[in-house]
Amino acid sequence: MTLEEEIHQQRFKSEWHKLAVNILYTHGWLVSRLSAVLKPHGVTIAQFNILRILRGQHPNPATISLLQERMLDKMSDTSRLVERLRIKGLVERSADRHDRRRVAVRITAAGLQLLQTIGDFEEVIGPVSRQVGEDQAAMINASLDAMRVPV
Repeated sequence: MTLEEEIHQQRFKSEWHKLAVNILYTHGWLVSRLSAVLKPHGVTIAQFNILRILRGQHPNPATISLLQERMLDKMSDTSRLVERLRIKGLVERSADRHDRRRVAVRITAAGLQLLQTIGDFEEVIGPVSRQVGEDQAAMINASLDAMRVPV
């Protein structure tokens, strides 16, 4: 279905205006689908993102600042998200041996198991990868990368 059909708008001021609206609409669409997959597992998209970052660091710990740097949503309250994951037993927090002000965060065996249960990100967003070929995905990625110029 086209963007025009989805949002019941026939015209846009320009193709760039349509592109911006299309990106925002598609973001919401993708977030909705990803949230639906994660909800039965009791984690949010931001928590899933932290778990994936920690899995990539495993067995080494990560600091809160490293997690925040790598988060997809830079507005997330990383400390609060880590605490919620700690309460669920999916991560551990400990004071850094060398600098007690720094906190070391590690994924637990339960966190690793949860990620394995949920599946890889590509499996989670499977319908998208079946609709868009790899060449087309590469072209879209290059275009989106080109859009993000420093302001």
